[in-house]
Amino acid sequence: MGDRTGRPVEAPNRPPLVRRLTVSSVVLLVVVLLFGVPLWTLFFAGTDWPAAVSVAGCVGILLAGITLPTAMVLGHARGDDRAARVGDTVLGAVWVLFVWSVLGNLLGAVLAVAGIEDPFRSRLVACAVVVVVVALLVWGHYEAMKVPRVVEKDVHLERLGADLDGLRVVMITDTHYGPIDRAGWSARVVERINELDADVACHIGDLADGSVAARRHQVEPLRHVRARYGRVYVTGNHEYFGEAQAWLDHMGSLGWTALHNERIEIGSGSSALVIAGVDDRTASGSGTGGHGADLDRALDGADPQVPVFLLAHQPKQVDDAVRRGVDLQVSGHTHGGQIWPFRYLVRLDQPTVRGLSAHGERTQLYTSPGTGFWGPPFRVFAPSEITVLVLRARTAG
Repeated sequence: MGDRTGRPVEAPNRPPLVRRLTVSSVVLLVVVLLFGVPLWTLFFAGTDWPAAVSVAGCVGILLAGITLPTAMVLGHARGDDRAARVGDTVLGAVWVLFVWSVLGNLLGAVLAVAGIEDPFRSRLVACAVVVVVVALLVWGHYEAMKVPRVVEKDVHLERLGADLDGLRVVMITDTHYGPIDRAGWSARVVERINELDADVACHIGDLADGSVAARRHQVEPLRHVRARYGRVYVTGNHEYFGEAQAWLDHMGSLGWTALHNERIEIGSGSSALVIAGVDDRTASGSGTGGHGADLDRALDGADPQVPVFLLAHQPKQVDDAVRRGVDLQVSGHTHGGQIWPFRYLVRLDQPTVRGLSAHGERTQLYTSPGTGFWGPPFRVFAPSEITVLVLRARTAG
């Protein structure tokens, strides 16, 4: 089709409007489900509460439903930390309430088969859901805000020289310094790290949410991390929501080596180890000039006989590690699911959620569930950790 001059006529540019309508519809559906299922379970599924109780429940859940999108927009789109804290907390709370409301309805079906009548049955389910949700939120907040447990794991590397047997790598990841001021938590984490006799310290990305100016005081304690051979850092996907290069530069100013598709080497000869780091896999599409995961560049010129220890934020970057014969990749990103049962959704996107796994003929991958948390200040059935990997030579004792 063309105009009278024969030039083609372009169709109206409709996709952006279609996308906006689609996204808005999906968001509305999610909000309705998140709040509608608990509303039904607690107040209308045969509970037959007095009218005042049902009205109060409707008002409370309606207010929460309005607060969530409002606070998320003000907090995360417009940079109001107070609003972000409210929105994130409501999001975490309603997710837990939604999940256990669904499970409560399954319990109700079982009780119905057992012959237990309403309204006792539905009231029993509603009360059980409330008790479980409150308990999980209190416990989950404690788990999110405490100094993480230390998990120590021996990892055997076929090509590691005997002189490096026992090398201790302490790794943290996904600290997500953000709207909740966790400078004190950060200092306590550093104190714990410094008790672990690190040879190498690693931060595997998602350092902070926000600008260097806004979050630098929370990151500042990382200046004091001690490690015998060095401290290394790579970007995660959240750095590319803002100031990725600024965070690389800032970590350099704190004495950390920022591995921007680069490597360092410790030891020498047959007892050497290459420590390489690559940008997050989302970097190339972020619009940040000069960024994009490039393992070939990081390993260009490295001795092919020397074992490689790779920092890459996302576990799915292991495919590239297998291609290059990397001995061990360490990653974060998954948070172990953070709030159950998200781990099963994460597993659809990533090859692992946590722990040590084997890939290809040589490559091993250790996935940390993260040291901090993102968004909702809760961890439910997904404990955080500070990881100590003790590298072992196959030929050692």
